[in-house]
Amino acid sequence: MTSIQITPATPSDLPAVLALLSANGLPHDGLAEHFDTALVARDGDTVVGSAALERYGAEALLRSVAVAAAQQSQGVGRQLLVAALYLARTHGIRRVYLLTTTAASYFSRYGFVPVARADVDPAVQVSAEFQGACPARAALLRLDLGG
Repeated sequence: MTSIQITPATPSDLPAVLALLSANGLPHDGLAEHFDTALVARDGDTVVGSAALERYGAEALLRSVAVAAAQQSQGVGRQLLVAALYLARTHGIRRVYLLTTTAASYFSRYGFVPVARADVDPAVQVSAEFQGACPARAALLRLDLGG
């Protein structure tokens, strides 16, 4: 069995990540423009997970967190989340937001708390996810990283 490796995404990973997002029912809109801060989980040469940050000054939107069905419930999502939050800290991000329709309780385990959309910096609200890629019913969560 090959161990999972979390690495920065490369431009050639974009089609695999888009396929993974589609398989998980997640939006693609705006991802390509922020792919320089995307991470992938690899099982050998195969992309089996993804996470990305959209940076807006000292705030960021965590998006495109997805794991292939065969690797779910094996800690891959946790590995991606830890790596994405480390990346956020290295970029001086103080607050990370995310929108989710299915995983609010999962992210709450890692310290994310619900917030109102009105409490999000307007710079973050220009994200494609806020502008309609995610449904209005999506839960909005925030994690304060400090700094």
